[in-house]
Amino acid sequence: MFEEKFSEWRLWQSRAEISELKYPGVYVIAFTKNKLSKIPFSWSKEIIYVGMTNAVSGLSGRLKQFDNTIIGKRGHGGADRVRYKYQNYDHLTKCLYVAVSPFECDVTSRQPKDLRIMGEVVKFEYLCLAYFVERYRKEPEFNDKKASPKYSLTIGRHAR
Repeated sequence: MFEEKFSEWRLWQSRAEISELKYPGVYVIAFTKNKLSKIPFSWSKEIIYVGMTNAVSGLSGRLKQFDNTIIGKRGHGGADRVRYKYQNYDHLTKCLYVAVSPFECDVTSRQPKDLRIMGEVVKFEYLCLAYFVERYRKEPEFNDKKASPKYSLTIGRHAR
């Protein structure tokens, strides 16, 4: 379900190769030792996070926030939870893959057409999360805020 709406999987370090990252949308991140690069998106237990953005910087900006956080800065809550478990950036990014579903619109517009599309982005993220939970009986690991602590609130707090 929804597979056709997503790009092919890309290795995290090759995410800039994905087209239409300037738009808002939904992104899915998987952690696996299997090679997923350029393979069509499909749902799997290896999916560790589902996220979305309606920001002016689009998917590109949100994925950059995620990257900044897993490298040691702050700015993305889900990535902060990923960093708690995977503190070695180089090891993590060799096994991290991303697929995106962009929604073409102007996020600076307050026109009904663009507002509706931005609403569809939010709705699609929740539909994807619901589908994942139906299929695997749990949320992706780092969407589960109760079970996945943040680096900045645990280890990072003591490192200061």
